[in-house]
Amino acid sequence: MKRLEGERLRVERENKLLKEQIRLMLLEKYGAKSDRLSDGQLALLELEPGVVAAEIAIEAQCEESEKKAVEKIRQRSHPGRNELPAHLPRVEKIISCTAQQCRCAQCGKDTKVIGYDVSEELDVKPVEYRVLVIKREKRACGQCEEMGVSAAPLEAKIIEKGKASNAVVVDVIIKKYCDHLPLYRQCAILDREIGVELSRATLCGWVMQSGLWLESISAAMRADLLSGSYIQADETTVGVQSRVTPGSNHRSYVWQYSRPGGPVVFDFQMGRGREGPKKFLGEFSGTLQSDGYSAYDRIGGEGITYAGCMAHARRGFVDAMKVEPGDRALAEIVEEIAQLYAVEKKAREIGLTHQERACLRKLRSEPLLAALKEKIVRTRQQVLPQSAAGKACAYALGQWNRLMVYATRGEVEIDNNWCENAMRPVVLGRKNWLHIGSAEAGPRIAAISSVIESCKRLAINARDYLLDVLPKIPGWPANRVAELTPQAWAASNAAQR
Repeated sequence: MKRLEGERLRVERENKLLKEQIRLMLLEKYGAKSDRLSDGQLALLELEPGVVAAEIAIEAQCEESEKKAVEKIRQRSHPGRNELPAHLPRVEKIISCTAQQCRCAQCGKDTKVIGYDVSEELDVKPVEYRVLVIKREKRACGQCEEMGVSAAPLEAKIIEKGKASNAVVVDVIIKKYCDHLPLYRQCAILDREIGVELSRATLCGWVMQSGLWLESISAAMRADLLSGSYIQADETTVGVQSRVTPGSNHRSYVWQYSRPGGPVVFDFQMGRGREGPKKFLGEFSGTLQSDGYSAYDRIGGEGITYAGCMAHARRGFVDAMKVEPGDRALAEIVEEIAQLYAVEKKAREIGLTHQERACLRKLRSEPLLAALKEKIVRTRQQVLPQSAAGKACAYALGQWNRLMVYATRGEVEIDNNWCENAMRPVVLGRKNWLHIGSAEAGPRIAAISSVIESCKRLAINARDYLLDVLPKIPGWPANRVAELTPQAWAASNAAQR
């Protein structure tokens, strides 16, 4: 009897775990990428045997409250009522009255213009390409023939002796790495719109040459990062054509290292091993914030501190609530984490310095963290280790010392979201251009992405930056490259105003 009872309990546990896995798979497939579900996705879940009506009602309430919040925002600032930007040029278009309106219907005399009803609408002029005819002035002395002829020097070019101007080369880079438009589509657009036929190989050559120049800028930004005391890190996969895996893409990795409000640096590696971050970080001995991936362990210099990511810890409990939406213990844990984020929101709104934020966290966040840990420990004792809730508890407690780091260091963020947000364009890009052409191209593409994302983070117009900096790099002194980084460029431009 005892053996049968044990077998029954084992089957029940296994059955529960399998149901959890099926539900999580369906949520991953049909659920929204946020923590809530749309009406259409909730309807799909009604077909799932493991979902009861109460769960759907809870999700629907969440969605309804979100809709109300969005509607309030829309009412405050309706996009149709916003004035068009003042910096855009104004082109007047006068619409004349009809011939019938130009003559008075009563006396038959001509009517006079007494004013205009004025309205504005956003207009567009299709991109206009042109051929730039460059005439270099030549001079010679009429009396001293032996002095010869001198010609005006050529302006610096990104592609030496190339047929494309700097503006065209930069436009190709912006369209690919800001707008995620693959090169073959750009070629097709040029052919369709203006009848210019350029091969994908030509455009690829422009991009690769530009990436080669920008590698020095990326190296200078890396030095800037390593000279600081705080770095966030994350990684993602990118397919690359390689002889190692003929017939299919090799899975390579792009690692990203950044500082909130500072530079973003991407590093291309053919693998996901520890060697990549170890080589990049060198003897860095500050605070390194990342998720729980083990490759970040045991790297850096002596005294390095590892900080965890509260968003990753929270994600596990949110997933567990999708499996057990009525679980009060899980709801309390998520609510406790929400209170921690409320403290961070308050600090941002007030505009606290790092030191002031550390004091606020000591006063408000540390007691919340102590209560949170107690609830996680208690919940772990009540759930199956392999259940979604059990895994969430195990992850959070395994990372606990690292999750506590931010509470005592004002410069460290509560999570790694700054870093993850800067990684999204790479994910969007690979869905469009699919893969990297070769392992040799990886570092150059990483350099371009580093500059583009740093410009975004620093609110710099990437096109303006590249047009100014890229032509300068070939002739720029190697020991002064740091003067050309996006951060230095923005500071220099601000000083000149």
